[in-house]
Amino acid sequence: MKLIGQMKVIKLMNYILNETSTCYIYLVFRGPVLCVVMSSNGEQCYSGGTDGLIQGWNTTNPNIDPYDSYAFKKNEYPSVLRGPLLGHTDAVWGLAYSAAHQRLLSCSADGTLRLWNTMEVAPALSVFNDTQELGIPASVDLVSSDPSHMVASFSKGYTSIFNMETQQRILTLESNVDTRLSKLDVTDQELIPHAANSSCQINRVISHPTLPISITAHEDRHIKFYDNNTGKLIHSMVAHLEAVTSLAVDPNGLYLMSGSHDCSIRLWNLESKTCIQEFTAHRKKFEESIHDVAFHPSKCYIASAGADALAKVFV
Repeated sequence: MKLIGQMKVIKLMNYILNETSTCYIYLVFRGPVLCVVMSSNGEQCYSGGTDGLIQGWNTTNPNIDPYDSYAFKKNEYPSVLRGPLLGHTDAVWGLAYSAAHQRLLSCSADGTLRLWNTMEVAPALSVFNDTQELGIPASVDLVSSDPSHMVASFSKGYTSIFNMETQQRILTLESNVDTRLSKLDVTDQELIPHAANSSCQINRVISHPTLPISITAHEDRHIKFYDNNTGKLIHSMVAHLEAVTSLAVDPNGLYLMSGSHDCSIRLWNLESKTCIQEFTAHRKKFEESIHDVAFHPSKCYIASAGADALAKVFV
């Protein structure tokens, strides 16, 4: 895993590309790193990989010389590596950090969602979907309008909201699944196989930062918007030429950014649901292109990561 610092800015057409250099490289995983999330204060970092491990890191002081080899001094190494969070038995697909509760959410190919206490290196506080009735979780996020809730998407086409305190599934959002599953008292397990037959793969789910809305990115090129209170579909649109792989909403909740395997990043006005900017960001590799997009929490920067092994920062 690499910690990258912004070094200088280069103007490129109608946007500015930040040229960056690596400050630190952390080598702990036994395979590829699939996801990374930062704490809200930027002092901790968590990463998940194909080996099923979640590693916690203390980020470095920006005033420290990046060429100082402090991370390799034996007596200072523990100050960087916080220790692994053990429990998943397969690849960790996604992570989400809760500043309100100092908690970390993870979703894994082992079929489970897990809730961790970031203040200590200990087993997970809670395990969700351990029976895999919804399928394999593909993405997870915190519900911004209710810090005690999380939203997750699954391989069978479901997107569900869970209460992290009671560990109960309280709502399944209306999609290509049987609409009867959106009721609060979901108990009929016979509905699940029937609904899964018509489901569509969901690649990403995110929560709007200020409104009770969940947004999903689909393999069939769609982006969909849901009401978290009722589970009803608010709006659906074909957003890209190929699969939509990633989503991000700016901190003010005004703009949506989407990435796709069609190599483009698109910026959307959330009020009108119209595309206001599009640009090509990454080249294709093995039929894949953009894997993730993000807004900076306080500055006018956006970032993307692609299958071409590049991470880019734009202004």
